[in-house]
Amino acid sequence: MFGSEGPTLRELTVQALSSVEHGYDLLAPKFDHTPFRTPDDVLDSVARALAPLGPFADGLDLCCGTGAGTRVLTGLCRRSVTGVDFSAGMLDIARRRVRPADGPGVAWVRGDARALPFTAAFDLVVSFGAFGHFLPRELPGLFAQVRSVLRPGGRFAFPVFAPPRPRHPAYWLLLGFDTVMRVRNALWRPPFVMYYRAFRLGTVLRELERAGLAVELGVLPGFGRRADGSPRARLVVARRADAPPAAVSPRPAE
Repeated sequence: MFGSEGPTLRELTVQALSSVEHGYDLLAPKFDHTPFRTPDDVLDSVARALAPLGPFADGLDLCCGTGAGTRVLTGLCRRSVTGVDFSAGMLDIARRRVRPADGPGVAWVRGDARALPFTAAFDLVVSFGAFGHFLPRELPGLFAQVRSVLRPGGRFAFPVFAPPRPRHPAYWLLLGFDTVMRVRNALWRPPFVMYYRAFRLGTVLRELERAGLAVELGVLPGFGRRADGSPRARLVVARRADAPPAAVSPRPAE
């Protein structure tokens, strides 16, 4: 379906009828040959944007998959880089593909992002393309976990792309995908949580601040602007504040 090296329609169907964890175990050997992998131009743009904020000592790639984001961290962190994912299959591929000849040491940990097995050990946490696997009600707990593994002043960074407008075919494609997944999860167990339209920037910014993270919103160059002048790609950088988490005034939804 995605070329000769990508998964077939049958393989994708089997994956979609599995749990999220087992589905990614099955998809892992062919994951990098699908559109689900974060493109290199996005990874490179994020790396360039984060470089001036360093140097960083220790980095964490949250929901690392096959390690594309982990490779970005090896160019930003001096001492250590850790990839964490709950799919053993994805971690196995990552171990084989991310082997820097020099630079920081790389470790792989199987774990759930909602219950991270770390203390405040990282200066930089990144994540690429994983947030569709978390329901909106899970964001407060997820961001609290991220804050707990950041050192004071540490940063949590991830790219966000503007959703397509209704007149764009991609809008209806994503709407259709999410609708199919909701029907599938209503009729089939275990659920497979993956929704492209549930991760809304306004809600995300509010929950980051409620978790005790001071948020800066930047622009990723190279991806253009929409007709209204707003950027197509942004970089969210949330810094661990020294003050404890507190309720904040709502931001306007975007």
